[in-house]
Amino acid sequence: MNLITSLFLGFVTAVIGITPPGLINMTATKVNLKEGKKSAYWFVLGAILVIFFQATLAIFFAQYIKSRPEVIVLLREVGLGIFLALTIYFLFIAKKPKKKKGKIKKRSTSTRFFLGMLLSVLNFFPIPYYVFVSVTLASYNLFYFDITSIFVFVTGVVLGSFLVFYFYITFFQKIQHKTDYFMRNMNTIIGSITGLISALTLFNIIKYYWS
Repeated sequence: MNLITSLFLGFVTAVIGITPPGLINMTATKVNLKEGKKSAYWFVLGAILVIFFQATLAIFFAQYIKSRPEVIVLLREVGLGIFLALTIYFLFIAKKPKKKKGKIKKRSTSTRFFLGMLLSVLNFFPIPYYVFVSVTLASYNLFYFDITSIFVFVTGVVLGSFLVFYFYITFFQKIQHKTDYFMRNMNTIIGSITGLISALTLFNIIKYYWS
């Protein structure tokens, strides 16, 4: 029963954490619209592989990190720099996507796989998120820091993450004829998301140092 609970909680926390529009799921949508489902799924596979290791690492170090809040602040500061750079890139440097007629342009699936890995590596937020989740669940005796429970919980995280990514890809695929606006403004949307994350991160950093 404990393992089923761990699987379910991992699934639910992943869905909650990834469902809001973010850099990775919006990029998966962009890849799907420009290059097709195959490239999008390879992108998602690369992203999920990194999420697996991020969640595992976060849980293994949860007990250490929870007693050292300065570690979380350090992760936030690094993440702030990365997301500020991404915001500048998508809002001011990246070329505006153009609507293209005809066949969908195909690119190497390995390129999209590694792009998914890269964006997931740059996204530090799953680490403090799963640290917080695992510590909170453990405090209510809903999660235990043994190897089996950790593996099952992370499996749930992977399944939940894939479901959300699948929803984003499928949803936008079904309304592809209505996505001209999203295609024209995708870089602005992604840049706005990373900008919002940067602002929230900066607020939390300032709050930590001034509290």
